[in-house]
Amino acid sequence: MLISSRVLGMSIVVSFLLAAGPALAKTSDELKALQKEVQALQQGQVQMQKDLAEIKSLLQQRAKSAPAKQAFTPTDIQLGKPPYKGNYDAPVTLMEFSDYQCPFCKRHANNVMPQLIKTYVDTGKVRFIMREFPIENLHKRAIPASEAALCAGDQGQYWAMHDSLFTDQKAMSDENLQQQAADLGLDVPAFSACMKENKFMDQINTDMAEGRKLGISGTPSFVVGLTDPKDPSKVRFTRFIRGAQSLQAFSAAIDELLKTAALAKK
Repeated sequence: MLISSRVLGMSIVVSFLLAAGPALAKTSDELKALQKEVQALQQGQVQMQKDLAEIKSLLQQRAKSAPAKQAFTPTDIQLGKPPYKGNYDAPVTLMEFSDYQCPFCKRHANNVMPQLIKTYVDTGKVRFIMREFPIENLHKRAIPASEAALCAGDQGQYWAMHDSLFTDQKAMSDENLQQQAADLGLDVPAFSACMKENKFMDQINTDMAEGRKLGISGTPSFVVGLTDPKDPSKVRFTRFIRGAQSLQAFSAAIDELLKTAALAKK
């Protein structure tokens, strides 16, 4: 730990000055000054040790009070009408829970998701679904950002707003969101009314509640499962992927499910 290293380094300095001080000081004034310096270092060392003990105590308390992560279990979900990309009846469904101010969500959206879209969604193998999971206590403008995406979706531009929001995560003031709506060619008065009325707040709360039931506590998080061939609105989710993982991590889960879907057809 960095603080422990500093404490050790200060201890070495103090010990050296205590041992070598008289030899280094040539006059009584120099010796007095050196003694004051040593005392100050000793006091600093004591304070740092107290700070370290306090930090350790806080970390232990946080670990005890933090809720245990719920283990993921295979779950059947009735989808409703969330935003999606790809064929509605694709054999595999990948569902993401995301926060528009989350830096890891941005990294996934910009780096890995385009590869997944090209390899699996555009080829008809996977349907990609987006769910809102704004973590307000970490990201103060995450809820308005989710509302902006869904209000844009009300005009058929959910994915355009999705991409715009992830382009600049700092540009999320009310004025910024209005400007993004205008830049996308939306009906801005209708967009503004949608935002003011909190039209999609119930949907956001539903998404978050469903995410928590799946054991999701952070973003981005993903579940992957088999689409019901008789009713594509139903999915049996059997895989959980936590965090902004590599393309290989997603491919491993998706390819396994594609094999299962192919065998079920025989």
